[in-house]
Amino acid sequence: MDTNMTNISKRRDHDNVDGKKTIKNIKEQNGKELHLKRELGLVSGVSLVVGSMIGSGIFISPKGIFENTESVGMSLVIWVLCGLISMCGALCYAELGTMIPKSGGEYSYFLDTYGGMVAFMFSWVSNFILKPALAVVILACAEYIVQPFYEGTSCGAPDIVVKLIAICITVFLTAVNCYSVRLSTFITNFFTFAKLIALAIIIVVGFIEIFKGNTQYLKPKTSFIGSSSSVSAYALAFYQGLWAYEGWNNLYNVTEELTSFKRNLPLSIIIGIPLVTVVYVLTNIAYFAVLSPEELLLSDGVAFTFAQKTLGTFAWIVQVAVVFSVFGASNANLLPSCRVGYAAAREGHMPNIMSMVHVSRITPVPAVLFLGSMTIILMIPGSIDSLINYFSFAAWLIYGLAFIAVLVLRYKHPEWDRPIKVPLFLPVLMIIASCYLVIAPILEDPALEFLYAFLFIVSGLLLYFPLVKFQLIQPRFFDKITAFLQKLLLVVPSGYNTE
Repeated sequence: MDTNMTNISKRRDHDNVDGKKTIKNIKEQNGKELHLKRELGLVSGVSLVVGSMIGSGIFISPKGIFENTESVGMSLVIWVLCGLISMCGALCYAELGTMIPKSGGEYSYFLDTYGGMVAFMFSWVSNFILKPALAVVILACAEYIVQPFYEGTSCGAPDIVVKLIAICITVFLTAVNCYSVRLSTFITNFFTFAKLIALAIIIVVGFIEIFKGNTQYLKPKTSFIGSSSSVSAYALAFYQGLWAYEGWNNLYNVTEELTSFKRNLPLSIIIGIPLVTVVYVLTNIAYFAVLSPEELLLSDGVAFTFAQKTLGTFAWIVQVAVVFSVFGASNANLLPSCRVGYAAAREGHMPNIMSMVHVSRITPVPAVLFLGSMTIILMIPGSIDSLINYFSFAAWLIYGLAFIAVLVLRYKHPEWDRPIKVPLFLPVLMIIASCYLVIAPILEDPALEFLYAFLFIVSGLLLYFPLVKFQLIQPRFFDKITAFLQKLLLVVPSGYNTE
């Protein structure tokens, strides 16, 4: 067991921040502690990073970024800067992830940095807003599936049809992740390859148009004309761009399932994020080599509009490839996202049942089912644009706390082993970026989504003190429900994987 893990475990045994003992009733199977298996290698790690990031964003965000920047040149600059921000953030997380090698990502970091209250509030926000925002990706997948059937109609695909298909996709992926981590990983790897093929087709076709001389929107002297001067507009543009890069931190949720995590975790990040950045920038250049800014703004599906103009009757190839891309991203996000609820439940911050794994398949079935259910609930009333703003505000508030944690832990625990130690300016830079991304849109254009997100975050305190801190409310029927679900789902409590 790592020294850091030993210190953390001992401290929690004697000084539990919540006034509630950490779950200790670990079941054993064949004389060994039952826990998640290390089944993800370097290839799977890179696939998870790339697969999580490349999804609906590159097919949705170009329109949103251009609307806010108002020029081709500045939109391309935003795409590059978003890649750099994601890389800097991921490197800061690499220091935390190799120092605190547990699943759950930010939840585990907050628990050891700020204590139980902040960790609980994160698990509250994460399990009910951040991770179910996977609904955005799945809704985009459903839209691309139904779009060809309503091509040429004035009203487009009915909202109810899109959402019913999205619900079916969610149910299928939930079942896969309950059944097998290995099968889920195979799906992620396969569809990561498929989405890279899809984007390669777009890039190649776009650059053929560039070689033909279609560069009127890409010339350096004219591409920046008309750029927006609004500070908040650029913050919203960053929201759209960073949504496309979202997923750079997903790998940290499955630290306990990575083989040779001290090596494979940072390597997966160093390989994955630059690859995604290059692909995104080249794809946007290809878009503007074929589509005018006006056509881009009028398009509901940029990739499909691009394919119709360039591939004619073969446009369906890109349509299918895009569906593969977004479907793969949905699965790549679901796999690590459910680990947050799983990790929080092990510390008593979520219902005990969510900390349990299937007795033979060793998958966190209750946590997966919970996330799948919350995703469906969130997608029913929501639209893609509102969900992105709702998500981005809450996400960057959380990320800012994680970057501060890098500095706090260096002060509180300088003796902890840090296989990766980033330069001090990186977390400071990311803290400044997080403050800008949280504050600027609110000051300039206070949307209701920001208020809803803030109120939801604060509402976590109303549950923390009576249920967790002081345990004033302990419904007895919870134990009966837990026992019933254990029998129904064939799950038992699990421990930490420190091997």
